[in-house]
Amino acid sequence: MSSLKAFLNPVKVENKEVIISDRFVEDGKPVPFIIRPVTQEENEEILRRFRKTTKKGKDVQETFDQIGYSHELAATAVVFPNLNDADLQKAYGVLGGTKLLKKMLLIGEFAALAEEVRSLSGLEEDINDDIEEAKN
Repeated sequence: MSSLKAFLNPVKVENKEVIISDRFVEDGKPVPFIIRPVTQEENEEILRRFRKTTKKGKDVQETFDQIGYSHELAATAVVFPNLNDADLQKAYGVLGGTKLLKKMLLIGEFAALAEEVRSLSGLEEDINDDIEEAKN
């Protein structure tokens, strides 16, 4: 029988530097984004915000904003640059970290960031499977 030591002192998943784009350059070198893993507790909170339940008579219909969820999940994991920095948001003409991230990145860059976040957070499989399971 194993002891509880392993659960009391788990191996910490460290933040990760990722080069998302060659467009963000300082001293001739691409500046990495720093991302962190997203916990299941945070994931559930994000899922709740993008799940909507509506009633039409006796029918209850649930919808899920997959795009909004994916964007929020990626923004939640970004440590650097600080997406809540007022000067950075002002420079891009947006309010809010998620909106800033969408404005800063091109489609492929955003996809690369989202993939890195999923991987670091332990979502090696298709995230759609997890979303379907959470919705049910």
